Amino acid sequence: MTVSPSAAAEQKKFRIDTVEHAAATPGTELPWAELGLKEDEFNRVVEILGRRPTAAELAMYSVMWSEHCSYKSSKVHLKQFGEKVTDKMKEHLLVGIGENAGVVDIGEGWAVTFKVESHNHPSFVEPYQGAATGVGGIVRDIISMGARPVAVMDPLRFGAIDHPDTARLVHGIVSGIGGYGNSLGLPNIGGELVFDSVYQGNPLVNALAVGVLRHEDIRLANASGAGNKVVLFGARTGGDGIGGASVLASESFDATKPSKRPAVQVGDPFAEKVLIECCLELFKSSVVEGIQDLGAAGISCATSELASNGDGGMHVELTNVLLRDPTLTPGEILMSESQERMMAVVTPENADAFEAIMAKWNVEYSWLGEVTDTGRLIIDWAGETIVDVDPRTVAHEGPVYQRPMARPAAQDSIEANSFNAERPFGSAAVKDAILELMASPNMCDKSWVTNQYDRYVQGNTALAMPDDAGVIRVDETTGLGVAISTDANGRYSYLNPYEGAKLALAESYRNVSTAGATPLAVTDCLNFGSPEDPGVMWQFAESVRGLADGCRELGVPVTGGNVSLYNQTGGVAIHPTPVVGVLGVFDDVARRTPSGWRQDGQAIYLMGTTQDELDGSEYANLRGHLGGKPPKVDLQAEKLLGELLVNASRDGMIDAAHDVSEGGLAAALSEMALRFGVGARIGLGEVCERDGVDLFTLLFSESQARAVVAVARSEEVRFKDMCSARGFAHARIGVVDTEIGALDFQSNFVLPLDELKAAHEGTLPRHFG
Repeated sequence: MTVSPSAAAEQKKFRIDTVEHAAATPGTELPWAELGLKEDEFNRVVEILGRRPTAAELAMYSVMWSEHCSYKSSKVHLKQFGEKVTDKMKEHLLVGIGENAGVVDIGEGWAVTFKVESHNHPSFVEPYQGAATGVGGIVRDIISMGARPVAVMDPLRFGAIDHPDTARLVHGIVSGIGGYGNSLGLPNIGGELVFDSVYQGNPLVNALAVGVLRHEDIRLANASGAGNKVVLFGARTGGDGIGGASVLASESFDATKPSKRPAVQVGDPFAEKVLIECCLELFKSSVVEGIQDLGAAGISCATSELASNGDGGMHVELTNVLLRDPTLTPGEILMSESQERMMAVVTPENADAFEAIMAKWNVEYSWLGEVTDTGRLIIDWAGETIVDVDPRTVAHEGPVYQRPMARPAAQDSIEANSFNAERPFGSAAVKDAILELMASPNMCDKSWVTNQYDRYVQGNTALAMPDDAGVIRVDETTGLGVAISTDANGRYSYLNPYEGAKLALAESYRNVSTAGATPLAVTDCLNFGSPEDPGVMWQFAESVRGLADGCRELGVPVTGGNVSLYNQTGGVAIHPTPVVGVLGVFDDVARRTPSGWRQDGQAIYLMGTTQDELDGSEYANLRGHLGGKPPKVDLQAEKLLGELLVNASRDGMIDAAHDVSEGGLAAALSEMALRFGVGARIGLGEVCERDGVDLFTLLFSESQARAVVAVARSEEVRFKDMCSARGFAHARIGVVDTEIGALDFQSNFVLPLDELKAAHEGTLPRHFG
């Protein structure tokens, strides 16, 4: 329905800092530092404008030139994702880096868009709303591409599980993710849950969303066509989230400066659900020419990016914005990050049709202005100009920093400090070590979290946690679908950030392959400490280089993502944590492979070889050790393993598959048995002899490019021939036994599943109720 703009008389009570006034008062002091700008950045704004900025212009530049929005410290490194892409990698890429989300072709005229972003700092300040609006924001990115959102995922990292503040964060963040996602009716199909004291003051709340669309439905964020109308629709604009991008997300936490913690956005998932359906009808009716969601930087971002991506001109009357709080100043309106808002460009001929759709869905809207051919973004307040800028200087031509980088002086000693603690010897000790591992915070059952999420709403979820990857059916007729996994290991990246990024990519790639999908594309969320620390910048640069090199070697392009810096408190940075999401495609999701065995008599095979690689492992972590070198990554081996897993799944050779990663073979076997409560008899002597390792090392090493599969007896010869033909190591290590109710490590020990289950499932409820 049409709602009258806020009364100009009400807005006139503000003292308006117009462009004319700014030109006439060059000596006026402005709070550029409080808004997150550096002195040289403020001086550059003055140089660009040829005068001091107005208060509204200052607000726009401060949020759009923030680290969170402009990538000013990271863009010089991120360009590798484009430079290292081959033509072959672009084969399925429909929309790449630079738009709200990447889009890939999955066949049959279908496309999928997916992206992961961070909402770390807001979630520490206000866990429920910070996490909830993180989900809402990433879902709107998906909507803005013209897609229907179909699933979300949540890679999470918290401090020590027994720290007094961890329960506050876990309860609030998990409730926020579940409350928002469940209300939207979106299945949460996977993610991560990691506890480590290094994240105590900086929890990581990364949110991924995936949407589906037809090729012809793709929408881009640009404002073209002079005379076309600009409209803001959805929720009203309030005071929540003001300065979130420029201050909260672009500075380290400092307890002495509470002013650095502005209000966190407040979400309304039911309003967003209506907004989703409203936008999809707009797209179906071809009513909008361009569209942009309002997230970080709010109207500042939407107007400047739409104009900069289009013909370059826009004229807006800011008093037309519908407000929840009539006391907001023009600058606050421009900076507000109120949720559930979208901005669109509509031709005059489609204005009536647009209004009819708004009326149908009972969504408020306000016509703000129009596209122009002036090359200027002009914003008025009650008829007086308060912003007159080249939108490119706001949105795309901000500062670019070549931050100093230096390999930390301690890096050599860290790499030399290999894990040499005494290892369990004897059957009883190894059994106890497995129970301890599977009860540990990072390896324990995560159903306390995932049971708070709806994993199967919409009826298209084919696999979800605790399987290796989430799987969504896209097309009911053909069975076409996608698998998605996210992974990162901060300990590996701390030991070697270049290799750590490759390892995160390798595990995510392997998880998608294990489910039976062909890996197709990558999104990433790069979580690091302060870019002003040369050691952190070295970690970041090495991680980007590693991920770019790894993607090129595996042949999967980065389609987009997010950088989250300043995850640092009191000079203590988090471990470098590059979260890598990989999307793969199924011809038919009916062929997906679950992570647990079920059928009596199936043969159990270990694919790949094991070396003594315990540095950075979960077992070393349990012993309080972090040093040495992470496991070696061989991406050609990973690629070959992936091809074998996909082919074996597609051809019906395997009925269960699980990657070997954190926790090693001990964790993989335990999780496969617990998945459906079915035991197995395991014999590892021949593999130990083949690989030259002892039983403990075989079970707890985290060597890469390995997987465990369950093969029907009738398919064993075919499976072995396939592996042998490709020269990939494989060994029969056991058989599924539905009667014994245990993992029987023959000639060593028996681990009853009831005992294993009790250890595995008790940890999170014991800490969080």
